[in-house]
Amino acid sequence: MIESSYYRPRIFPYKGNVTPAEIDRAQGIDPGITSNREKVEEIGRDGVVGYTKTIPTIDYRLTQLEYGDIEFWQKIVNTATLGASGQTGIVLNDFKTPAFDIAAYLTDDDGTFKGTKWYPKLRTSGFSWNIGDPDAVIERTFDFIGENPVTFQGNNKYVIQLLDTTASGAGHTIVIGSGDWSNYPTPILNPDTPNSNNSDYFIRIVRTRSSVDYELVYTTDYTYAPTTITIAGSENGDIYKVYYTATTYISASTPFTENDSSDDATLAHSTSIYLYVPGSGLPTSSDYIYKLQSVTVDVSFAREDYKEIGNKEVVLRGVSDKTVTVTLGEIMEDFTIEEVLAGKAADYGILDVAEFGSSTTLIVKFFSDSTKSTLRYGFKADSLSLTDLGDPAAINAYVKKDTVLEGEDLTISADNSLLGSL
Repeated sequence: MIESSYYRPRIFPYKGNVTPAEIDRAQGIDPGITSNREKVEEIGRDGVVGYTKTIPTIDYRLTQLEYGDIEFWQKIVNTATLGASGQTGIVLNDFKTPAFDIAAYLTDDDGTFKGTKWYPKLRTSGFSWNIGDPDAVIERTFDFIGENPVTFQGNNKYVIQLLDTTASGAGHTIVIGSGDWSNYPTPILNPDTPNSNNSDYFIRIVRTRSSVDYELVYTTDYTYAPTTITIAGSENGDIYKVYYTATTYISASTPFTENDSSDDATLAHSTSIYLYVPGSGLPTSSDYIYKLQSVTVDVSFAREDYKEIGNKEVVLRGVSDKTVTVTLGEIMEDFTIEEVLAGKAADYGILDVAEFGSSTTLIVKFFSDSTKSTLRYGFKADSLSLTDLGDPAAINAYVKKDTVLEGEDLTISADNSLLGSL
């Protein structure tokens, strides 16, 4: 059997010069697979003609503890720089076209490696942060979608990615098992096509040139003789990602490296939350929201990913709409949030919901500990407007207050200046 300690997840960004990485602090992984089989019947027949099968689809949910590291956000938007301190922040449009593979490397209780579960070309359909109460460990949840999952086992049990940035001109060669790639195992032929051509040694080969990604076609773009890939039309600066399966892993490497350098987890007390109206000037410490009991921020994408006739792959990826929903839970004591939404000073006499604005900004910062001296990263949701304001009361309980805001803009960054320099 395979216990969760030996279910080792790894992410492979599809685009650009972005390296793969283990998935840290995962608490739950739930890939749901739908086979998309449909029954075919006909008039005059008592029974089934057969079944049509389209490409199986994937709904993949990942739950992590928040641990104050922006790396995973960078992986799912296929960047090595966005979101880092001194760089542009990650915005919602950055989630439109990036894709990534997630692999689970599986070892049983006897230490025998069994195989790899492979979820290719996933895209982000939503994510959320949840601070359940003042003592909570913060969680973040991701929803991904994709197609055509595969299990690799036997001689093909390890999935390997080779990332090559050494192209210097035409006729570039990659010799697997030699030179820069001496630690890499020999590719194993796809057993479904044992008599096919040499392209069936590879899951795919992706070229990035001038920020444009392209999957190479065998014979048209490259050839392969045992262990040697030759790319006739290569150019200086090309980046190649070679994916294949093998009987062993990369020597002196492991698909999952335990991350002991990042924070163990981020607690609610290591978070600062601000709410303000940008028209009133830059945010200040007076915009800090006190006595919050819970915070949930949920982002959803209306994805528009298209296939084409004659091809089973998704060829176009996009997002037609995006929604940011913020839920702030309080114990009713004062009306600070209503004052912010109304754009009024403290203790202003009338707070009319009909007059609440639609340009409120929420800032959430995650710190290394409760001293809040070291910022890890945070996010800013702009142009929020009120959608629901509730104050449920129950016998023998303090009155609660739930404020729900909605918008379409969110920036994720480790740069304090992008988060208001508070």
